[in-house]
Amino acid sequence: MKSSWLLAHIGSKRRTRLQRTTLNENRHSPIRKCILSGEHGTRAQLIRLALGPDGSIAPDLFAKAPGRGAWIGVSGEELSKALAKGKLAGLLRRAFKTDKIEIIDDLTGRIDRGLEKAFLDRLGLEARAGHLILGAEKIDSASRSGQVKLLLHASDASADGSGKRDQAWRVGEDAEGTGKGGVKLPVDRDALSAALGRQNAVHVALINQKAAERVMHHLGRWLNFKGCSNAPFDSAALAADLRGNDADISAID
Repeated sequence: MKSSWLLAHIGSKRRTRLQRTTLNENRHSPIRKCILSGEHGTRAQLIRLALGPDGSIAPDLFAKAPGRGAWIGVSGEELSKALAKGKLAGLLRRAFKTDKIEIIDDLTGRIDRGLEKAFLDRLGLEARAGHLILGAEKIDSASRSGQVKLLLHASDASADGSGKRDQAWRVGEDAEGTGKGGVKLPVDRDALSAALGRQNAVHVALINQKAAERVMHHLGRWLNFKGCSNAPFDSAALAADLRGNDADISAID
């Protein structure tokens, strides 16, 4: 999915909304409703919970499991609260018209780990395809020449190092004075290094636009679930743009 929000909102200090071009394209994608919040989003933005033949409810992160399922678009913290109060189970029983509902243990943790793995796996694939570069000097040089499409920092990257990489990127994007910067990841350099098969991967720069979009798709879903301030998906804002008859938009399929 081609998107214009990739560079526009990276480094934002608040929850952001998708840019207009993405919203227009999303109108042609299947829209679903979060069973917990009632907010709308595309299948790519929400997370599907699959209903098994035995009544078990498990995450279906790529929405490929057969049978029926329900959609959620809340953060992990909100999901945990809904689980603790029995709200999700109650809504699922009503939606599927059955009392035979059994939510797997640690649903929130399983979703979080699954989204993390999907992001790191995608990053590893792009590394093997030659779509990213590592190393402070190489990244700064590519940034200043306008080659960098997406900049990522490990959670334990120093503020000084991240600041220098961000500044070089702003120069190349003619965005000096804007505060634009890379995305601080929820994983440290060890996790990044393992995913990339490299040592001491602190900063990562994507130099291919399509690769950056693929990576940001997975990262966006993960950050949104973690409730991070720099998540690119804001389902509340998206709902205002995806107007239509709420009764026509389903939380289950």
